[in-house]
Order: sequence, then C-alpha cells, then structure tokens
Amino acid sequence: LPAPSPTTAVPYMSVKCIDVRKNHHKTKWLMPWGANHCKKLRDFDEAVSRQIEANDIVFAVHIPLPSKEMSPWFQFMLFIMQLDIAFKMDNDLKENAEITLDVSLAYRDDMFDDWEEIAHAIEIRKLKCTFGSPKTVESEGRHYDCDFLPFMEIGSVAHKYYLINIRLPVNDRKGINVGIGEIKDIRLVGIHQNGGFTKVWFAMKTFLTPSILIIMVWYWRRITLMTRAPVLLEKVIFALGISMTFINIPVEWFSIGFDWTWMLLFGDIRQGIFYAMLLSFWIIFCGEHMMDQNERNRLSGYWKQVGPIAVGSFCLFVFDMCERGVQLKNPFYSIWTTEVGTELAMAFIIVAGICLCLYFLFLCFMVFQVFRNISGKQSSLPAMSKARRLHYEGLIFRFKFMMLITLACAAMTVIFFIVSQVTEGHWKWGDITIQVNSAFFTGIYGMWNLYVFALMFLYAPSHKNYGEDQSNGDLGVNSGEELQLTTTITHVDGPTEVYKLARKEAQE
Repeated sequence: LPAPSPTTAVPYMSVKCIDVRKNHHKTKWLMPWGANHCKKLRDFDEAVSRQIEANDIVFAVHIPLPSKEMSPWFQFMLFIMQLDIAFKMDNDLKENAEITLDVSLAYRDDMFDDWEEIAHAIEIRKLKCTFGSPKTVESEGRHYDCDFLPFMEIGSVAHKYYLINIRLPVNDRKGINVGIGEIKDIRLVGIHQNGGFTKVWFAMKTFLTPSILIIMVWYWRRITLMTRAPVLLEKVIFALGISMTFINIPVEWFSIGFDWTWMLLFGDIRQGIFYAMLLSFWIIFCGEHMMDQNERNRLSGYWKQVGPIAVGSFCLFVFDMCERGVQLKNPFYSIWTTEVGTELAMAFIIVAGICLCLYFLFLCFMVFQVFRNISGKQSSLPAMSKARRLHYEGLIFRFKFMMLITLACAAMTVIFFIVSQVTEGHWKWGDITIQVNSAFFTGIYGMWNLYVFALMFLYAPSHKNYGEDQSNGDLGVNSGEELQLTTTITHVDGPTEVYKLARKEAQE
C-alpha cells in the first residue's frame, strides 16, 4: 500500500543546439536551458536557411526536467531513444540503415558548477522503421514509425543533474549517417526506480535479514546437538538459508552515499545464486521424499537434475556480464544493438522461460509421485496403535502441506522470473508493455523469506521425548524416542519411524 509503482518513465525532448565554438569555445557542454543555455534551432529548415551544417548541431538533453533534482534513491537510470524521421523523396530512409551517434554524458551537483564528463562514446544503432503510406510526393513530411532504440543504462544515480549531448556526425565519403532520412527530433525516455519503492524495499531487507539469520543459527544449533552427522536435506536447507541471507543483506544502503555503478550487476549475481539454490533445493527436497528411492542422502544422486541448473545459471551470468559488465565502462553499450546480440538475448529469454516451465512440470510430476507414495503408506495406518497412528498422520499432513506450499512457491517464482525478464526487455523490443506493481515484487520476495523460514522451522530436528506417560499408556511408542520431520536416516543406530514407514518396515 505505501509503495508507488517500482519504476517511473519520464519523456524528454532534446533541444537542437548550434555548436558555434569551432574548437576555441570555453565550454564543450551545451545546455538546453538555464543561465548558460546554447543558441537554439527551431527546426532543420532554419539550419538550411542559415547555412548551418549537420556537424554543427548538437541535441542536448538535461536530466531531470527544470526545477527538479535526481536522487540516489532512484538507484538506476535507463534511457531509451526514439527518433522522429520524416519522409522526403530526395532523402529517403535506406534498407537496414544505421545511425552513428557521438554521445557524451556529464554531471554536476550544483547549478553553477562546471560539468564533469562521465562517459563519451561513438555508438551505432540499427534503424527499424516502417512507413504506412505510399512513398509519393503527397506523403512528404509524414513520419516513419520507428522502434525504440536502447540508449544508455547507469547503475547508480549519485548526482543531482545530468547532461547528454548527442551529435550525428555526417561523412559522405565514409557513408556515415547517410541515407537515414530526415531526422526532425530525438526523444528520450528516462526510466528510474521510484524513491518511495526503494525505501519500502530497503526496509523489507533490513527487517528480514536478522529474522532469517536468527532462525539459521537456531536451526544449525539444533542439528549440531544431534549425535549423528547432518543429512543431505538438512545441509541443503541450511545452504538455502545462506543464499537467502546473501540476497537479504541490505548492502543497497551504501548506494545512497557512494557512487557504486556495479550495484545492478551485483544484485543480478545475488539473485542468480538464490535462483540456482532454490531450484536445486526443490529437486533434492522432492527426491529425498521419494519413499522407495535407493539413491538417497547423496548429492551425487541428483547430478542429472542439478547439473543443467548449474549450466543455466552460468549462461545467465555470462549473458549478464556481456550486458551490464560492459556498461560499467561504457553506459551507452547494449547487447540489443546488433543483430546477433538481439537474437541471442531474445533466444536466451525464450529458452529460459521454456526451461523453467518444463522444470515446473517435472517438479509437479515429482510431487505427484511423493503424494502417491505417501497415500500408499497411509493404508497401513489403521492397523497401528492410536499414539503411533496420530503421530504418523501428523507427519504425513505436514509433508503434504509443505509439498503444496513448495508447488505454489515454485509456480510464483517461475511467473516472477518470466515477467521480470519481459519487463526488462519490453523497452528494448518496442511496443510490448507490462505493468508490474510493487506488491508483486515485495510479495514474491516476502514469500521466499517465509518459505525458507518455514522450512528451517519445520525441518529442525526435534528433541522432544515421547515417554509412555505421554502416550496414554500405549506401548506403541517407545520411551525416549526422538521424532522428526525428515524421511532420511536420522539416528546413528538406525532409521527413524518415518523412514521405516517409507521402507515398509513399520510394525506395531
């Protein structure tokens, strides 16, 4: 309720400045408005009439809009470019035309300071435009319908004011910016995280970190008190707790005071580790509850299922390094700018979505097998004594409950991954838009924490003794017997009752 939507998109219209300095002007930065604003052009017809060359025109964009300031709470800035290209018979847009941009980015923290350069690059973008009308003299002046172009991404917003200067250098001999049609305007869309959402997000992380840490310490202490070594399921739950703590630790607080542009990449790596751990855990969790499975309590028994998850996570990491890793040096770089890069990126998102859906179906199949096996064992319950029967019924209910929660959590995680990938890519693809609200992000994140918390709470070994006085004189449960929720071997001297039940060894 208190959080606004996660991101805001702000449209900016560039101002056409005349670069009159000819290498001897005091400043290299051209401001669109303010005290030291540049000499402006209304349109290119004016430039032609005043004999101003294309190389002397600079498109200037000041971020944010007048009388506003940027804030570190915005976390990141992503910019998309849209070109307004008009049709002219003598200056038509060629097939597969490429536009060359000479771009510079600067910052300052006071309206009267000098601009400091952050980055400068010469970037090439492919134009993908369509023209709805027939290309005749009557259609002159109508605009092409062009796709959005990825322009820039910065992983921190450490300064109050930013300035972008864009040049379109023309060189007929080298064929630079020739055959790109008549460019009327350059528009930018700036996307940043909302400060209100950032505060809610930080508050959640700060609150959840100690709660998961406390339950982890309690859980591991319970396991170390046992006379046996921890079993595979217990180790994997603890590893999941560690990965949850890693994603919880609110290092983002430092991004408010420091200009850490690598925070986006670091966040992706943390999330990737958690995804890999969560997906691997679900496979092992279901596998350990397969009652008649021989390969239990050994990680090597799951290499066929865990192996592809590890390979997929590594591919995700490489893909991310190709995009966000390079952007640490050059914020104008994008993997979506080349044909091969776009195809690879699209293929990756599609394949990842398909694989996750197949994974979810496989998980459903495993949970179905577990349910079928448990139901089969339930037929032996009526023959047991009351205390033992009630105890097993309680265990089986908790198994089924945990399995259903696992499926629900898995379904939401798969949906979240696919939607977040599509949301991140939709500006780069064009007109596909998906509005994801804050509740979805905070809800999924809270669900993961609750799930890990519940797992450690329910799967911590019990140290309660069920003596004869507690079983109403029923001799079915031996005095001092230690019970717990796992189905794996838990005693040095033999298996627990649940394990015996699973192995068809349960006797009155």
